[in-house]
Parts: sequence; C-alpha cells; structure tokens
Amino acid sequence: MRPGEATRAGLGRTALAPIVLGVAVILLWQAAVTVFDIKPFILPGPFQIGAQFGDNLQTVAAGMLVTGRNALIGLVIGAILGVIAAILSALIRLFDELAAPIVAALAVVPIVALAPVLYTMFGANAETARQIVAGLAVFVPVYFNTFKGLRQVRPVHRDLMQAYAASRWQSTRTVTLPTAKPYVFTGLRIASSLAVISALVAEYFGGPVGGLGRSITSAASSSNYGLAWAYVLGSILLGLLFYCAALGLEKLVSRRPGS
Repeated sequence: MRPGEATRAGLGRTALAPIVLGVAVILLWQAAVTVFDIKPFILPGPFQIGAQFGDNLQTVAAGMLVTGRNALIGLVIGAILGVIAAILSALIRLFDELAAPIVAALAVVPIVALAPVLYTMFGANAETARQIVAGLAVFVPVYFNTFKGLRQVRPVHRDLMQAYAASRWQSTRTVTLPTAKPYVFTGLRIASSLAVISALVAEYFGGPVGGLGRSITSAASSSNYGLAWAYVLGSILLGLLFYCAALGLEKLVSRRPGS
C-alpha cells in the first residue's frame, strides 16, 4: 500500500469509528424509547426529533443564523481582546497584576444574572446583550491560554534576543507569539463552542424574538417537545460548525510557510 493510500485508509478508519458509535447510540436510544414507552415530555425518540428537524428546517436554520451571528460577533471581539490583554499582561507586570483579579471575576460571572441586566442597559430589542455575553465567555479562555503560551518561551531564546539587542516588541513578535500560537488556538477552539452556548443561554432571558434559545423555550412551553429537541439539534450542529471552523483555521495557519 502506498503512503498516500495508507494515510487515507487511516483517516477513513478514524472517521468511521465515531460514525458507527453515533448510529449505535441513536438506535439504542430509539429502542429504549419504544420498549419502555418513554413519554415525549421526558425524552422524545431520535426519529421523532429528526422528523421535526426536517419538517421545520427553514425555521431551525433561521434560528441558527440569529444565534450564530451573535456568537460569531462575540467570538471575534472576545478573542481579539483576550489576545491583546494577554500580550499586555506578559509585557507589563503592573497590567498583569491589575488584570488577574478582573479576569478571575469575569470567569465566574453567571450568565443568568448578567443577561437580564444587559437587556435593561441596551434595550430588549437589541442583540447587543447576547453578543456581550458571548464575548465575555470567549475572552476568559482565550486570555488564559494565550497568557500561558506567552510564558512558554525558553530562556535560551530570550537570551539570544537580548544578545541581538532586540526590543521587547521585536522579541514578542519573532519569538514569543510564534511559541504561544498553539495555546492561542487551543483557547480559540474552547471559546468557539462557549460562544454558541453563551449566546443561546442569553436568549432564554429576553431580548428580540429569534434565535435557538427563544425557539426552544417557545416550543417547550407549548408542549411541542419534538420540535424543542429539533432546535437543540440545531444548537449542537451550530456548535460543531464553530468548533470545526476554529480547528480548520488552526490547520490552515499551521500549514503556512514559516508557521
């Protein structure tokens, strides 16, 4: 077998295992619902959820678009601010000492308490509150992972840059940031899913009509549990889309020359 064929075969086996596991779980789930006569308000069967997902595909897609847009805005803004704050913390000790307790406090802010306050501040008809919630959820893991990566530079590399009389910014740009890149993308992959979850949860507590969170609440309140789970399925797909996009970006950047 040629090396290329061996690689493709290995990738095929790697992709086949989770597919087989997923199909087995779905079949066992459906069998359990049927055999034990589990009521839909407790747990609907996957076939019912799939049917509702297909019948309401346009509505689910519209909700995914609203939630995805808010999550994307929060992801981009939160990631940029997280990287910048981590760089400043690594360069300036005083900034690090000031930022550490603030970031620690942001890490434990409950969305259920923050979202209603932000809706009051920015208005119930604006998407701003949802985007801010998503941005805060993204900021924390990106900041901590980037900051950890910036501290991973070997002393010999720092000594070499000092020997070349490089400025702090030159050392950061040529040595520190490339070393921290894997940590940045680790934080970004974690944050990509958190952005979707946070934007979705924020939709439960008010704001404009639209988005998967409000759709789940509306379907559940009208006892349409299959449809509610169809929106949950849409949320899962959206989270996977964000995660795969972050992973794809990491692979793309890593393959660039000089990366």
